[in-house]
Amino acid sequence: MEEQELPKVTIIVPTRNEVHFIEKCLNSFIVSDYPEHLMEIIIVDGMSEDGTDEIVKRYCERDRRIILIKNQKLITPVALNLGVKASRGEYILFSGAHSEMPSDYISRCIKHAIETGADNVGGVMKTEPRVESCVGIAISKVLSSPLGVGGAKFRTGVSRPTEVDTVPFGCYKREVFDRIGYFNEQLVRNQDIELNLRLKRAGGKIVLFPDIEFTYFARSTYKDLWRNSFGNGYWVIAGSQFSNIPFSLRHIVPFLFVSFIVVFGLISIWVPLVRIFYLTIITLYISLLLIASLGISLKPGRFDLFLPAFTGFIVLHIAYGIGSLKGLVQRIFVHG
Repeated sequence: MEEQELPKVTIIVPTRNEVHFIEKCLNSFIVSDYPEHLMEIIIVDGMSEDGTDEIVKRYCERDRRIILIKNQKLITPVALNLGVKASRGEYILFSGAHSEMPSDYISRCIKHAIETGADNVGGVMKTEPRVESCVGIAISKVLSSPLGVGGAKFRTGVSRPTEVDTVPFGCYKREVFDRIGYFNEQLVRNQDIELNLRLKRAGGKIVLFPDIEFTYFARSTYKDLWRNSFGNGYWVIAGSQFSNIPFSLRHIVPFLFVSFIVVFGLISIWVPLVRIFYLTIITLYISLLLIASLGISLKPGRFDLFLPAFTGFIVLHIAYGIGSLKGLVQRIFVHG
């Protein structure tokens, strides 16, 4: 496609206290092969207290494509909406501050979006650890495993362009927001999932491409993994009070599993037949974790990853499921 035919693109990056990552993120867009005059980069900062905004201001002084906006409400969907409303691009591309995009990332997104007519296109997330420790590396592998993330194809990869229910961050036609509205600001988490499901219900097309790839730096401690997974699980269920379509069925699998552990575990104390069924399922689950963890440790020949990976799977699944369980309890007994 000739340069004069290319659309203007707005990149929106919500941030808060990202002093260790924001420069990597910005640099990855600055060296993009997309024409400079057809790009703008909007950083929406949630009142950072670690100097993130000062770094962005220095970039703004050197590169007029970069714009800094303040998000006084701090939460992510507000930041995303502020960016969309301030944007001037025909296409809007979202990014996280913990991400690095290859130089051809924007070009590939726009090429595929135009050729397919898709409302939203995205690529495969290459997950790397923020800290190069055994636990950090293992967690990054768990978050790229089908057993860890289920049907999230943007994490496990695809071999050909595939229509999906969501992509990470995403490159949207600007008119999508005029057609279906903005991100739901009542959803502290999972606002992108809800928007994409709303887009699909409205007849929109979301496509994941194998030749679009970017790097995401995942949490590298069990504590951070637990906190993030718990929050995601909580908002999958809690979000139902603010939206009719906050999740897909695959998002409630951890909730169903944790519910099974609790309910059938209690019943099995008194009912021997249920106890056999219960122990069979738990044994099968542990066996799958052992096999997957062994696979993670064998591939790079790093047997020290086996136990951290096994633990990572359990933390990811249980934290997500308990978060969803809490969301359901509050939904029923607090909000009615």
